[in-house]
Amino acid sequence: MPDHSYPNLTVLTHPLIQHKLTILRDRETSTRDFKQLVSEIAMLMAYEVTKDLATEPVDIETPLERTTGRQVAGKKLTLVPILRAGLGMVDGITLLVPSARVGHIGLYREHDTLKPVDYYFKIPSAEVERDFFVLDPMLATGGSAVAAVGALREAGARRIRFLCLVAAPEGVERMLSVHPDVPLYSASLDRQLNAQGYILPGLGDAGDRLFGTRSKE
Repeated sequence: MPDHSYPNLTVLTHPLIQHKLTILRDRETSTRDFKQLVSEIAMLMAYEVTKDLATEPVDIETPLERTTGRQVAGKKLTLVPILRAGLGMVDGITLLVPSARVGHIGLYREHDTLKPVDYYFKIPSAEVERDFFVLDPMLATGGSAVAAVGALREAGARRIRFLCLVAAPEGVERMLSVHPDVPLYSASLDRQLNAQGYILPGLGDAGDRLFGTRSKE
């Protein structure tokens, strides 16, 4: 449901999403289970996020007769995970949309300044009519999200949505101020950021938990 505090944000409250998110947050959840849960939540979110994609009629032959069905119209949907944590959301969505293209944006957050540093950008051609879904499990300060959307726009993309699992008010507000026309979808709007820029209550460092690594202290 839309969060009325933030016109750009929709929080997805489906019971299965909330159930899986609770297990995801648990510090005792293993790397294997964390990966699986991220993928499953992304798939459930995609069902909601894609509900307004345009469709067009198409004629097909069933085993019994000719009929008319509907298919998603326009250029193929493109998923753009922000490396590295965004990769964990790709497989779940492509289970629903196997024809989706996948681009990549390499960004990391500098630990001292909390500002994004870019190191990689590769996407399919950014026609105006192509839908782009930017994927990142966490929307914290909003720096990486703002930079990723800005890079897509410079490349020509216009139809952009941002999907995350948990969001902080600070990140939502920053996206609203810089890219107010980009819809945000999250499984949760959390309380705040701590002094180190982590979301509270959050789920820790999504990249480290996905790949079994540990951030430098």
